[in-house]
Amino acid sequence: MFQFGEFYPCSILPEAFDGKPLLVAITGRKLLSSEKSEHFLFEPEQLPVCEGLSRHLLGVYNQRPCYAVDVGEAANIPHGTEWRELRSLLGLVDELHFNLAGRAIQIIQWDREHLYCGCCGRPTTVNEDDRSRACHHCDQVLYPRISPCVIVVVTKGDHCLLASNVAWEGRFYSALAGFIEPGETAESALHREVMEEVGIEVENLRYFGSQPWPFPGQLMIGFHATYKAGDIQVDNNEIMAADWWRYDGLPPCPETSTLSGQLIQSFVDSCREEGR
Repeated sequence: MFQFGEFYPCSILPEAFDGKPLLVAITGRKLLSSEKSEHFLFEPEQLPVCEGLSRHLLGVYNQRPCYAVDVGEAANIPHGTEWRELRSLLGLVDELHFNLAGRAIQIIQWDREHLYCGCCGRPTTVNEDDRSRACHHCDQVLYPRISPCVIVVVTKGDHCLLASNVAWEGRFYSALAGFIEPGETAESALHREVMEEVGIEVENLRYFGSQPWPFPGQLMIGFHATYKAGDIQVDNNEIMAADWWRYDGLPPCPETSTLSGQLIQSFVDSCREEGR
């Protein structure tokens, strides 16, 4: 099932785990954290602000059930704690804890946004047998939505293609990425996004890995690909600059806590191993 000391995500608590819970307090898209550390998992007695509020099971953490609690606009937080943006934890906590924090915020956001049915406007109720809210008037079942995205580092020999978003104004470069549209495979979305954003064709797609990306609710699916044909022509809509960069002379890039940074670092490592 899973190893103790890790986190097992679930929407229904296994009977074997009914001990003292741990709480993650959420307001808006912020979570409560210690002022002196990135600690955000609290004992119930540490968070009197959460007493009487509904809880959403995240899973089992260190053999204990872990819940997210929406405290709304509550201002009376315990001494020594502060509200923190999720992005501030990126690179400061390990992958397990970052994904746990992201899961908590996304589940609270989903619950808050689906209190009423989007079809008939009537109140919804929480289902007890899975992670969903239901409208019993028009039989709609509302699950948390995840938007799949592809992200790719395109390579040409010892160079890789990196691009700068219009918001970055050329100060920062990353891998190309985009949402998968209805009716597309991840591979077809990758070909389309690369063509739309920089005007080139790619081949030899190789799956690398995936990463939950809770800004606000994506699943990033990472690939490497090699250049096939075409000249760089940025769309000037999402991308303002793109270029080929040699592995030992890269511009400012994402950290390896992100999938983009991992893709880039994997390319750099392979070039070094080959002695280029």
